[in-house]
Amino acid sequence: MEVKPINKRASGQAFEVILKPHPRCQMRPTASLRPQEEVSLEDIQKKLEAAEDRRRSQEAQVLRALAEKREHERDVLLKAMEENNNFSKMAEEKLTMKMEQIKENREAHLAAMMERLQEKERHAAMVRRNKELREELTA
Repeated sequence: MEVKPINKRASGQAFEVILKPHPRCQMRPTASLRPQEEVSLEDIQKKLEAAEDRRRSQEAQVLRALAEKREHERDVLLKAMEENNNFSKMAEEKLTMKMEQIKENREAHLAAMMERLQEKERHAAMVRRNKELREELTA
């Protein structure tokens, strides 16, 4: 290790530290220094076939994953459509019930108004008759 001082600064001192390899350390042999083995055409073919098998396997796995994803999407869409249909049916039923209730209320209100009107008519007829009777008696 070697330490070199750098120009003094206002805030303090600065140093440069240089790490050097230990003299006893030797370089490790690299891959190029290993003796090369004889590679036969058969070995190369086996390696190519294994690579092709791995590629096919990976491709099949990706296709399976895509198929599962599509199946899931289809299931989700079907469920959403079913829920939407159920919601529509429920909304339609509620609306029908509400319209029926409104119709019944309106009919009841109209019947009550007609009853009051008839009652007023009867009362008016009775008042007229009583008035006529009084006029006959006074005349």
